[in-house]
Amino acid sequence: MVSAALQLPEEVAAHPRHPRLDALVARARERARAGRVRIGLVHPCDAAALEAAAHIRDEALAQPVLIGPREAILRAGEAAGIDALGFEIIDCSDDAPESARRAVAMARQGVVGSLMKGSLHTDELMSAVVDKQIGLRTETRISHAFVFDLPRYPKLLGLADCVVNISPTLDTKRDILGNAIGLLRKLGIVHPKVGIVAAVETVNPAIPATVDAQALVAMAQAGAWPGAVVEGPFGFDNVISAEAAHIKKMESRVAGDADLLLVPDLNAGNMLYKSFTYIGGGECAGLVLGARVPIVLTSRADSVAARIASVALAVLAAAET
Repeated sequence: MVSAALQLPEEVAAHPRHPRLDALVARARERARAGRVRIGLVHPCDAAALEAAAHIRDEALAQPVLIGPREAILRAGEAAGIDALGFEIIDCSDDAPESARRAVAMARQGVVGSLMKGSLHTDELMSAVVDKQIGLRTETRISHAFVFDLPRYPKLLGLADCVVNISPTLDTKRDILGNAIGLLRKLGIVHPKVGIVAAVETVNPAIPATVDAQALVAMAQAGAWPGAVVEGPFGFDNVISAEAAHIKKMESRVAGDADLLLVPDLNAGNMLYKSFTYIGGGECAGLVLGARVPIVLTSRADSVAARIASVALAVLAAAET
């Protein structure tokens, strides 16, 4: 029998509300009033991509630029009941990788301030992004971060990296952490509290994630991320619950109040973020970070709300500080 304390209220479970993401979208819309970011939709050749473009425009978040084969885009618009001629279209060949290369070139030139995946495969877009000659690499490793609005958590919660880096080394985790902290600061979280998550909360040489956590905490204490509070390793229970940490006699400034969770690898992160969504009633925004511009990677399973929130996150991430 499930304890009542672990159950979502019936009305929340049936109709989860996400006021923190709504506030994020409102903030991005306000930012857009000073000048809309041009967001390049890469190879938007299906109805879902054209619907996303229309939502972005109608929400007054950004100025969509459709980068791909003109005729295919027009057909997708017809299928969606949307007049694609109402958008700026950058005509490319039918080859999706060519659309990706064109979009990346436009981002390098500053013609667009963000990119969003259309109907091409993720690896087709990311191959152009990470290309050493023509891509959008910077000095840091490219990574991904989600920002979640969870019904039973008191504030937005970041989660990284659940999408890009499969089995990150310590050096890669350092960049994942730095990229995510930078994003949180763009959202106004000046002193983010970071919990590095593993299977257990003690350092165990047989569990490399706990050793990496110890090293990352030492980097933070040496000044790697000034102003951030970085602690770990944590088990998931005691990073989310201050009571669980207290029961285990852990003294922590992060437990129960984390702004960001750093997961050990893609397997753990991917399962956690899907659990947040499908079981926890959460909604999220996500971005690829560490490139010259923020990149929205959409999924066919994403809700309209998640797509809009991700574009809002891109608008805030692209803004000058």
